[in-house]
Amino acid sequence: MLINQKLVDKAEALIPELQTTSVKPSRLIEAVADETAFQGWLTQQVMSLQEWKEQSYGKGDSFVLDFGDHLVGYVSISLKSVGSPPDAPLKLKLTFGEMPCEIAEPFDSYNGWLSSSWLQEELMFVDVLPAVIKLPRRYCFRYIKVEVLDTSVKYKVAFEDIGCEAVSSGDLARVEPLPSGMPEDMQAMDRIAVKTLQDCMQTVFEDGPKRDRRLWIGDLRLQAQANYLTFRNNDLVKRCLYLFAGMRLEDGAVAACVFEKPHAHADDTRLYDYALFFAACLFDYYEASGDRETAEELWPIAYEQLLIGLRRLDDRGVVVDDCTWWCFTDWHSELNKQAPGQAVLLYCLKRGAALAARLEKAGEQAYIAEQIERISAASLTHLWDEEQGFFVSGADRQVSWASQVWMALAEVLPPERNAELMDRLLAESPSIGMTTPYMYHHLIEALFLVGRKDEAVARMNAYWGEMIEDGADTFWELYNPDDKKLSPYGSNLINSYCHAWSCTPTYFIRKYLV
Repeated sequence: MLINQKLVDKAEALIPELQTTSVKPSRLIEAVADETAFQGWLTQQVMSLQEWKEQSYGKGDSFVLDFGDHLVGYVSISLKSVGSPPDAPLKLKLTFGEMPCEIAEPFDSYNGWLSSSWLQEELMFVDVLPAVIKLPRRYCFRYIKVEVLDTSVKYKVAFEDIGCEAVSSGDLARVEPLPSGMPEDMQAMDRIAVKTLQDCMQTVFEDGPKRDRRLWIGDLRLQAQANYLTFRNNDLVKRCLYLFAGMRLEDGAVAACVFEKPHAHADDTRLYDYALFFAACLFDYYEASGDRETAEELWPIAYEQLLIGLRRLDDRGVVVDDCTWWCFTDWHSELNKQAPGQAVLLYCLKRGAALAARLEKAGEQAYIAEQIERISAASLTHLWDEEQGFFVSGADRQVSWASQVWMALAEVLPPERNAELMDRLLAESPSIGMTTPYMYHHLIEALFLVGRKDEAVARMNAYWGEMIEDGADTFWELYNPDDKKLSPYGSNLINSYCHAWSCTPTYFIRKYLV
């Protein structure tokens, strides 16, 4: 790794103070199997909180608390014995779930390829009762299932209180309400999107507060855009930019993600599109904040990412496509990344050129402009299929949604033809579709870009709106309306149901619709 300690120290000086909110459960529920419900489960109330506090529980008993909304924070439990003095430790199991499937389906059934340690559960022993227990781990949940695995025949246990100290660096008081005339469906979508962003705003912009819990630059770009129109916590964006800039891979490329603990360090994951996005992130930050000092200090690293990205071009001026996990784009197992990668390069070069102009970097601006012209011409010569009316990707000349969307965002075609490309995409609907809210974000952005506002809103309602119909408190990492148990990891139990790249309906609503 290339470490610039000065930049890392600047990032560490920007660690925010987390705001805390005390939250209590709202009811006791049970998960009920229902084939018509999202992922096969719905919830129904079984008891009030007052009734629950009057109960006592012995070996084999369990209950599920519903906190009424998605939370990220630290749980505390107050409990006491009932009956004879306890003559054996209390053995408890806690299971935390963002969605009903997590408290309904046993974690023992998990057979995915991500580590099962991401599944949120806690096994504990309590030697002395009464007790107040504060769990040291941070959890991400709406539901807590409590199982009494063992007591003794002489006593039971009663729960006087279970609560959560929810944490976030997003101050909801800074978020301006939408105009009262906004439709109710947009109001609901905005509220859930803001909640999604808030729960991902910790000491960095986390990608998911349940799973991964780290800073990815692809998520950061979208979170920052939403943040500029809501929480306006520009220092948190600045901290993230300095973390990426201060810890790079050995050739100078920005790493795809960064860890904070036990000390700040970059992961060794390299993604072509994510490294390029550093320049786009810095441009967006400067446009939103006007912080020229930071832009000037980080410009050399942003420019370096563009130069590194250009090295992947072949003699024709086309990005080399030689493996599958070199460019993220979307979680689609069959997606070829060549054309989307080419388009991301152009997209970021154009933002780099704009930032160079703002910072009066005439030499760099001129060089970037030359590359934009060269790569745009190469894209039309080698990746545009006139007969089909689409951009193609890879040796098999694949036509995908991602290729068309990213080429539209890169504005390779003139405005009128760009709009026609998006119209054709929607009409013909290529079979290589989209699987994540991240990719859907770029579709919606492209539709607004080409002036298809009504279609953009309709697509938002059909995607994020259906998530709400399916019970979303926060928006999810993955959502396929045709396969609601879809997971790239082998099990929906480990999916993230509060995920950074899904927060952007608030960005669209506040940028294009207010």
